[in-house]
Amino acid sequence: MKPLVTIVIPFYNDPYVPEAIESALGQTYSPIEVIVVDDGSSQHADRIQPYRSRIHYLGKSNGGTASALNHGLRCASGKYIAWLSSDDKFYPTKVSEQVAYMEQYQAMISFTDFDYMNTFSQVTKANAAQRYLNVFEFYNAFFTYNPINGCTVMFRQDLIKRIGMFNEQLPYTHDLDLWFRTILAGTDIHFIPLSLTAYRWHEGMGTLRHQPAVEHEMRSVIQHYHDRLAQFIQQLIHR
Repeated sequence: MKPLVTIVIPFYNDPYVPEAIESALGQTYSPIEVIVVDDGSSQHADRIQPYRSRIHYLGKSNGGTASALNHGLRCASGKYIAWLSSDDKFYPTKVSEQVAYMEQYQAMISFTDFDYMNTFSQVTKANAAQRYLNVFEFYNAFFTYNPINGCTVMFRQDLIKRIGMFNEQLPYTHDLDLWFRTILAGTDIHFIPLSLTAYRWHEGMGTLRHQPAVEHEMRSVIQHYHDRLAQFIQQLIHR
């Protein structure tokens, strides 16, 4: 029997949410449950209405993406969790490809390649993920930026039980913080070189609107984990 996969879609005032939901419901894989967490939206929530009979809809007061993800995780039943931003899309075989890989290699967490798309859902750049020659090059990337696109990630519920949930005190870099904790817990992060997600680049996205704050918070998170990651890498080298 195939494992259940939960797709968590945090939503806040996003007009693109129907495309995200349709891409989640349109997966070739089964069984799937789709949880949409409305983080206190004042706009566009009506666009979710046509899908209410096919999803789990959770409402909450506004608390940020990390709090919405955590709210969804607490209600998730799946062995595997996939996070989909409400302005992005999964390609139809996203879940089937990723689950097959993770089952085969007994991976706790994996991420994949992705494409950039524009406001009209047109792909503007394919296979946009950075490639790394080895695990040391991958880990060293964390000293300067976040090398993982969060909406390409799938992880086992067991991982969250082991290292804890997203840090709700970090409005922009809660994902980077989780990747650091995953690495330092000794968990391998697997890369699948397939573009399985379309990542939308648009003027309304938080990454652009809050760019100075995002960069400041990222530097703070990297500084917080810098010495521990450096020590971890040295231990790997001298094994």
